[in-house]
Amino acid sequence: MDIELFIEALFGILQWKPLLMIFAGVAGGILIGSLPGLTATMGVALLVPFTFGLPFNESIGMLLGIFSGSVYGGSISAILINTPGTPAAAATLLDGYPLSQKGEAGRALSMSVFASFVGGFTGALIMTFLSPQISQLALEFSAAEYFGLATFGLSIIISVSGKSILKGIMVGFLGLLISTIGMDPVSGYPRFTFGSMNLFEGPAFIPTLIGLFAFAEVFKGVEQLTTTKQVVSKISSVFPSLSDIKRTWKDMAKSSVMGTFIGSIPGAGSDIAAFVGYSEAKRRSKNPEKFGTGQIEGVAAAESANNACSGGAMIPMLSLGVPGDAVTAILLGAFVIQGIQPGPMLYKEDLDVVYSVFSAMLVANVAMLIVGFLGVRFFARAITVRKSILLPAIFIMSIVGAYSMRNNMFDVWLALGFGVLGYFLQRYRFPVSPILLALILGPMAEANLRRALIIADNSMIDVLSRPITAIFLILGLVTLIMSILRQRKAHD
Repeated sequence: MDIELFIEALFGILQWKPLLMIFAGVAGGILIGSLPGLTATMGVALLVPFTFGLPFNESIGMLLGIFSGSVYGGSISAILINTPGTPAAAATLLDGYPLSQKGEAGRALSMSVFASFVGGFTGALIMTFLSPQISQLALEFSAAEYFGLATFGLSIIISVSGKSILKGIMVGFLGLLISTIGMDPVSGYPRFTFGSMNLFEGPAFIPTLIGLFAFAEVFKGVEQLTTTKQVVSKISSVFPSLSDIKRTWKDMAKSSVMGTFIGSIPGAGSDIAAFVGYSEAKRRSKNPEKFGTGQIEGVAAAESANNACSGGAMIPMLSLGVPGDAVTAILLGAFVIQGIQPGPMLYKEDLDVVYSVFSAMLVANVAMLIVGFLGVRFFARAITVRKSILLPAIFIMSIVGAYSMRNNMFDVWLALGFGVLGYFLQRYRFPVSPILLALILGPMAEANLRRALIIADNSMIDVLSRPITAIFLILGLVTLIMSILRQRKAHD
C-alpha cells in the first residue's frame, strides 16, 4: 500500500466541498433509511443524477455518505416503532424495540449509532488494506457455496425463535412456502401466482417487510390504544455508557469482521449479515434466553454487522468490477459515468481513485457518527408522541412506503395482508423474524442448490463435498444443535 498516496487522497477528501457533500449525503441517507420503504438502493439511485458534472471526490463522497447514512438510518424506525426502515435493520428491532418500550430508546439509539460507526469504520479499514486478498476469496464462491451460506443462515431461525422452538420452526416453514411463490428459478415456470403478473417475482420484499412489522404494529396498537400507558424515554446522554461499551465491544468486533466478509460475497447482503451477527452474539452470551427482551448486545451486534457490509460490498466492486449488492451496482454505474471502470486494472492505472474511495468511506462513517449523535435526542422524541397521533402517521407512511417501491397498489394490499398475518402471529405468540429470514434466504438456497446440482450432474455428494460448502453446512448443524441445547437448558 502506498501510504503517501493514501494520505494525499485523504487530504483531498477533507477539503471543504467534498466534506460538505459527505455530510449532506449522510444526513439525507439517515432520513431515507429511517422511512419505511425507502431503501439505501433507492436513495443512491435517486441522487446519482445530482452528481453529474461534479468532481469525482464530491460525487463519490455524497454517494458513499448516503450509503453509510441509510444503513444506519433503518435502525431508527426499527427501535422506535418496531418497523425496520431498511431490510438490514430487521435484526435490530428484536432487542431495539423492547428497549424503547422500557423507556430506554435513547440508550438503544446511542448504541446503534456507535455500533454502526464501529462496523462501518472497521469494514472501511478492511476494505482499504485487504480488498485484493478478500476479493480472491470471493471468487471461490459458486452456486454450491451460496447454497451452503444460505443453509447456514436458515439455521439461525432457531436462534430468533424466542421461547418456543416449535413455533419458530413452524413460522420458518411458512416463510419457505411463501418464498416458493413466483417463477421457478431454473425453468421460469410460474408457481402459485394465481395468474397475477404481480407475483411473478414473488411477494415484493419491502411491502412484505412493512406488512409484517409496521401494519402489524399498527393493528396491535389500535387494539391496545386505551389500555397501554404512554412510554416515557429519559435521555441522560447521547453517547453510549462505558458499561454498555464494555458489555458489547467483543460482539461489535466479531460482527464487524463477519459483516465485512459476508458483504464481500456478491449477492449476500447486509440483512443476512445482521442476523448472523445477532445469532453469534446470542450464542456467546451468558444469558441467551434474555435476547429478544431488550438486550443491548443484540442491538450492537446487528448494527455493527450490517454496517460493516457497506465496506465489504465495495471490495468486489472495486477489485473485480462485480457489485456486492444492489447499492454497489448503482455505484458501479456512477463510476462509469465519471469515466472510471472498476476492476483489476483500476488498482494499476487509477490507484489515486481507489484511495479516494477508501478515504471517502472512512470519512463518511465518521460523519455518520457525528450526525447520528446529534440526532439522538430528536429521534427519541418520537416515542413520546401520543399513540392516537403516532399510529395514523405510521399507517400513512407505511402505505406510501409500500406503494413507492413499484408504484403499484397491489403492493399496498400485499402489505396489508401480511400485516394481518403478522398481527395474528404476534397475538398468539409466534415469532415473526423466522418468516422474514426464510423469505430472504429461501430463494437463495433453492436457486443455488438447483444450479449446483445441474453443474454437478445431479450428484449431491459432489455439491456437499466442496470445502467451503461443507464448512457452512457443519456450522449450520452446530448452530442448530447448540441452539436446541441452550433452549432446553433455559427451560429446565
